[in-house]
Amino acid sequence: MKILTILGARPQFIKAGSVSREIAKHNEIKEIIVHTGQHYDTNMSDIFFEEMKIPKPNYFLGIGGKSHGAMTGQMIEKIEEVALKEKPDWIMVYGDTNSTLAGAIVASKLHIKLAHIEAGLRSFNMNMPEEINRILTDRVSNILFCPTDVAIKNLRDEGFASFKCKIIKSGDVMQDGAMFYKNLAVKPTCEIKDEYILCTIHRAENTDNVNRLRSIFEALNKIGKDKQVILPVHPRTKKLLENLNLEIKNLTLIDPIGYLKMVWLIDNCDFVMTDSGGLQKEAFFFEKQCITLRDETEWVELVNCGANTLVGANKEKILNSYRNNSDFNIDNLKLNLYGTGKAAEIIIKKLLEYR
Repeated sequence: MKILTILGARPQFIKAGSVSREIAKHNEIKEIIVHTGQHYDTNMSDIFFEEMKIPKPNYFLGIGGKSHGAMTGQMIEKIEEVALKEKPDWIMVYGDTNSTLAGAIVASKLHIKLAHIEAGLRSFNMNMPEEINRILTDRVSNILFCPTDVAIKNLRDEGFASFKCKIIKSGDVMQDGAMFYKNLAVKPTCEIKDEYILCTIHRAENTDNVNRLRSIFEALNKIGKDKQVILPVHPRTKKLLENLNLEIKNLTLIDPIGYLKMVWLIDNCDFVMTDSGGLQKEAFFFEKQCITLRDETEWVELVNCGANTLVGANKEKILNSYRNNSDFNIDNLKLNLYGTGKAAEIIIKKLLEYR
């Protein structure tokens, strides 16, 4: 059996690593990895793949830094060329990027079976390009590997039970990865106090909105007077902050770091503040409370059980959530919401079963 795996963003490689390591146990499966280049940077180098124990891509398409239409169109063209050459039994896609949608379109047009990992996720915000990508990908998939019961419910509510597809609760491949990489974590070289908050901000809804960005950082500045806030910040976000003329003197701003160092920071922090989808779950995997700087989340089960608090960009909500974090019930972090770290094993078993 031959699987063509389509990846474009760095988090996708981390997730896919768990599945690739499971595939390596099966001599009857050959995986061909295509890196579209959607989020390519210098960290996507040979060292990255070696440190992360991730197979190097078989194809690098070099498509990135373009508009959504240009990027997705060129990806469809190039992925189709690879698919026609390799003739895979399955095309496998992850999550909700433009690379995911492009792979899904190629699979459906060439009548190649499509497996979508992280299927059924919904933010119910149609202004998010990721929401469009995941909905369209789900609709043309042959197997939908859902990380949670909520994801399965979303699909059933949309009528997927009547479609010619398999809906499978696999658990979350990110949990597989968290358990694997915890043993490889590396302490960053920046100054780190005994107690600190890990914070990340990167979503366009925050960074491209002056009022939201100002409100968030005014709150963080106040929190930073009380406890260290470590914030890996992208150069683009740093530039935006400089343009705000907002004095930032109570935060520990550091350059973007590798995933193994990020895992160390998650594992050793007091709690997490973020607008990242992935980090919300990683906080839960490492039994950390999360304050989410967004108005909605795909991971509603974390909010429902009390492990995650949505505060948006409202300064007072952020500060109140910080002040009340001592009331948090640690037992909420011990629930089994995403499986037991066997998602990759379940995925490969099902692909072999339905080949």
